[in-house]
Amino acid sequence: MPIRPENKHRYPDDWDDISRKVKESAGWRCECVGECGRGTHEGRCPNLHRQPAYGTGSEVILTTAHLDHTPENCDRSNLRAFCQGCHLHYDKDHHARTRAATRTAALAAAGQDMLFDLGEMT
Repeated sequence: MPIRPENKHRYPDDWDDISRKVKESAGWRCECVGECGRGTHEGRCPNLHRQPAYGTGSEVILTTAHLDHTPENCDRSNLRAFCQGCHLHYDKDHHARTRAATRTAALAAAGQDMLFDLGEMT
């Protein structure tokens, strides 16, 4: 998955090499064994990089996921090769929390926090 420009500074300079090594060690196949929570595959996900995805036929792009959602933590035990579908589903709760925090901060910065109970928005 592309790195957002505002987060690029959180990744090491050799991230491309680290990510490639993770994918190579996975045999360019998704390493998800259900932790994504999709419930669409038993055992290891069958998706292979640049091949048609099972179920949809769209081209699979293998990504490297940080299991703890911390880009600075590039220990191999924290990294997993995931297809884009498994990666997005694995990260969905993290993305929802990040989105809520960003919205809350934007409202506060705009002086709108007095109009809303920000606790209800998270």
